[in-house]
Amino acid sequence: MVCGASTAIIIILFIASSEAVQHESRNPIYPIVVSTWPFRQAVTAAWTAAENGLSAVDSVVEGCSACEQLRCDGTVGPGGSPDEKGETTLDALIMNAATMEVGAVAAMRHVKDGIKAAKLVMQHTKHTLLVGQKASDFALSMGLPGPTNLSSPESMAMWSAWKDNHCQPNFWRSVIPIDDCGPYHATQSFRQTPAICSTRNLMGAIDQGSSHISLYNHDTIAMAVIDKMGDIGVGTSTNGASFKIPGRVGDGPIVGSSAYADNEIGACGATGDGDIMMRFLPCYQVVESMRLGMEPALAAKDAILRIAKRFPDFVGAVFAVNKNGVHAGACHGWTFQYSVRSPDMKDVEIFTVVP
Repeated sequence: MVCGASTAIIIILFIASSEAVQHESRNPIYPIVVSTWPFRQAVTAAWTAAENGLSAVDSVVEGCSACEQLRCDGTVGPGGSPDEKGETTLDALIMNAATMEVGAVAAMRHVKDGIKAAKLVMQHTKHTLLVGQKASDFALSMGLPGPTNLSSPESMAMWSAWKDNHCQPNFWRSVIPIDDCGPYHATQSFRQTPAICSTRNLMGAIDQGSSHISLYNHDTIAMAVIDKMGDIGVGTSTNGASFKIPGRVGDGPIVGSSAYADNEIGACGATGDGDIMMRFLPCYQVVESMRLGMEPALAAKDAILRIAKRFPDFVGAVFAVNKNGVHAGACHGWTFQYSVRSPDMKDVEIFTVVP
């Protein structure tokens, strides 16, 4: 069972003010890049692409690709966040807000370019999401390099240490293990086999609610770009939650949850406990709230508040940016930072949202 520390909800406090403030651009001159976390190099890559005239979508691909290559925080791209079997897989999404086209891949194996694979889905298929080994086969057939082992010495060391800790914490609940690290069976099936049940206790340790959602093991780059033409693109890339059950897909490749945009309104990106957040489609809600007239700060706060009302222990955050370049963030359960580059900035600037 996964949970986080209960914490008050807050919209961005700009420069340690006691009042909620959002950052407004006096003159919305494009391009504008906004990204979760202080991923400066990724934002710079996207900014440079957009400044040189690339489309919003292509600029997002440049930015997210940079983060994949850098293995940002160990949670983006290959080489991090092993699942229960020690394998790293990738989730990614791209959305063109001018056409409302989306491409995504999930649980993709053996291909290191998650965001490029997502773009290929959008460009060359009438589908929105491809998953697992079949997503890998598609990406390879479209010319992406591979097959590649997505694990690294660091990810394997993480996995070994986790195994040595009796595979704790993990994402199972209401199950009985054959041994400390599984395989696991539903408690109902074991009621029919008391002999086996007598050799193991029910898995209370796994259902104890230990949180293992944090900056360094469950993180996503979610990026929005408004290009020189005023078109918007959003994208995400992640290698998911550490020690996830194989086959798990979080909110990263789910449109409306990890990212969403509408050319007429603005964009949103999200990060955090995707298993909870994807039940609420917070980024879709943020954009629709802005459509109804909410400022980005209130739209972001409202989206987080709806989740926290039902799941007060969840950990997550969103950023919102409208067509005028006004941006804000909201978080719950952790301190959140997001990065921005716009024409009135000399370099990437980091904004902090404190719980």
